[in-house]
Amino acid sequence: MLALIDIGNSSIALSISLTGDKIDKVYRINTEKSKSSDEYALILNELFESVDKAVISSVVPELNDVFKDYFFRRFGIIPIFLGMGVKTGIKINSDNPKEVGGDLIANAVAATELYNPTCLIIDLGTATTFTYVENCNLKGVIIAPGLTTSRNALITKTSLLPQVELEAPTKLLGTTSSDCIKSGLIYGHASMIDGMILRIKNKVNNPNLLVVITGGHAKLIYPHCLEKMIIDELLILKGLLLVEKRNSVKKN
Repeated sequence: MLALIDIGNSSIALSISLTGDKIDKVYRINTEKSKSSDEYALILNELFESVDKAVISSVVPELNDVFKDYFFRRFGIIPIFLGMGVKTGIKINSDNPKEVGGDLIANAVAATELYNPTCLIIDLGTATTFTYVENCNLKGVIIAPGLTTSRNALITKTSLLPQVELEAPTKLLGTTSSDCIKSGLIYGHASMIDGMILRIKNKVNNPNLLVVITGGHAKLIYPHCLEKMIIDELLILKGLLLVEKRNSVKKN
């Protein structure tokens, strides 16, 4: 059994591949940096009965040792953490390649393998990221505030605005405080994405650039975008699955 884990700032995706060929089960839990190793072990023990290999993408360094210790103590294995020294097939063009998050790399691995070696990947998480990959070369990234981050900043900085759920409003031009906020968040974020796609297409001189959208809020925002794109909510986990195959040692 193969464990594939994406540790994000807001949530952790935990998935299982029984054969190593596809993702069979996916679970999601909230990211809690203060939770102890024993507390995480109680949750993980319910999900993983027997694990032969594990691949992890993490943007929360505080939890790396927690998961490393868990898999070593319970299954006697050392997980692969996506980063320097791991075979990905993606060349990083960056002033400091160590700054490029494992989540961005995993997304690039999957998108270039499954869709097109040249593409734009939009990941809607705590931050909304735009990753441009050209012929499997990661050329550059744009980072913007994510949907939940934007909502929380707006609500905490304004005394009279109510807390709202992240969902589409009943109409574009709101007549209640709730709908006004929802319209700004949902349509505003979708419009930002559409605008960034156009700017990037113009910058790289590729009007037919393939776009893949993923992340926790992809399903919410995707229907309200005007630009054509492919939605793949499991992109990063598929990338981790491909990374495991590229780093597996073949035994004769």
